[in-house]
Amino acid sequence: MSSKGSLRRYARLRLKKYRERERLFLAEGETLLREATVPYVAFFERPEELRAISTLSTPAGPAAVFPFLDVDAGELLEVGGPIVVLCGVQDPGNVGTVVRSAQAFGGSVALSRGCADLYNPKTVRATMGSLFHVPVARDVDPVEFLRLASECGYRSAAAVVEGGVPPRRMPGGKVLLVVGNEGAGLPVEVVRACELRLTIPSRAPSLNAAVAASILLYEAAARVLP
Repeated sequence: MSSKGSLRRYARLRLKKYRERERLFLAEGETLLREATVPYVAFFERPEELRAISTLSTPAGPAAVFPFLDVDAGELLEVGGPIVVLCGVQDPGNVGTVVRSAQAFGGSVALSRGCADLYNPKTVRATMGSLFHVPVARDVDPVEFLRLASECGYRSAAAVVEGGVPPRRMPGGKVLLVVGNEGAGLPVEVVRACELRLTIPSRAPSLNAAVAASILLYEAAARVLP
């Protein structure tokens, strides 16, 4: 059984400043823990422990603490495959869903400054365990990342609401798919730094970031999936 001191320590991981200080995050539920690819730092399954550390009003099974998993921008560019660059996507559910889609379609993810925290409990839950399998870089500067990616042979495409070419015309091979939040879209300087603009045909006025990124990831993967 965990001591009260350790429970207090890990309960603080609800807050970003403590996660960053410890470089640890909390994952809850059997589905997430089954997907873990690294050893946990601490494990909890007793009801009194889960009540103390869980971020849920009704704890969903066992929980564990893991070390941070993100990689730096240079490592991400060495992975290959499509990379989704999220710019200012503040909803944790959207960020987590994009990470899950990246696993499904063989991609990876770069998060700009201003995106929802990868280790926010809501983001972690939305990944359904994919954050253990998908390379993710955090706090990237989008324009600088686009420059570095170009030097590594990547081509870049910005998702825009109108005026772009259909996704089927995106470049093959190593590609960056740059997606902003539904309300503000992409900053002008980021769009200008991309080689190409893509517009997803839709009867709705706009698509949220997770939907747009998932469609583009599928289009990129369709070139190589059996």
